[in-house]
Amino acid sequence: MQNLSETQLRELARKRVEFRRHLVVFCVINATLWLLWWMTGQGYPWPIWPLAGWGIGLVFHYIFDFSSPKLFSEEEEYDRLRHMKEEKHVAQ
Repeated sequence: MQNLSETQLRELARKRVEFRRHLVVFCVINATLWLLWWMTGQGYPWPIWPLAGWGIGLVFHYIFDFSSPKLFSEEEEYDRLRHMKEEKHVAQ
């Protein structure tokens, strides 16, 4: 977490807390769906579909909130492009 401002740290903390809330809701709702399935005769395992769909969304939520913030940073991309440009000038 290099050179993150106080505002950026607060935003990152907010996003990570939101992810944890999302994870708890995911677990509670999906456990309830599986319980309903079990209590109603255990036929076709239909709860697998909401579990899979929502699980995919949860994985992306995790990736965006816990991966490096540099991945989607305009400042980092600008610095990378500027560095590439400077290397070309040195090589010529």
